[in-house]
Amino acid sequence: MGLWFEECEVGRVVSHAITRTVTETDNVLFSTLTMNPQPLHLDAEFAAGTEFGQRLVNSMFTVGLVVGIAVPELTLGTTVANLGFGSIEFPAPVFHGDTLRVETEIVEARASTSRPTAGIVTFEHRSYNQRDELVCRARRAALMRRRPA
Repeated sequence: MGLWFEECEVGRVVSHAITRTVTETDNVLFSTLTMNPQPLHLDAEFAAGTEFGQRLVNSMFTVGLVVGIAVPELTLGTTVANLGFGSIEFPAPVFHGDTLRVETEIVEARASTSRPTAGIVTFEHRSYNQRDELVCRARRAALMRRRPA
């Protein structure tokens, strides 16, 4: 179960228990399923000639994984809806074989003015690879349920 709005104290940091090693299959399937033919994600020969020297993991997969890893401890069963992202950054690339861990900080929380049974919470998700390099930072707002009476 995720957190109720009342449990979303500003400044709270959650280090998520789940970690995930990103595979070539993850990257190829996500890129093709989302109709993204970018050779930097799919073509090893092309990618070898870039500054990265190898294929990059699709950044949309990365941010989806980062948010997904946070669900069990934050929003599982306690969110009404995802309201949007304020910012998404990728300070370092993700490659096949990288293992990602995620921490989330609650940076803002306020009662909803239109829904008395909910509040709006802004989460900052931060993901690091196995070398402790920051690979993704994303701020998102969610409409969170208040604890039932």
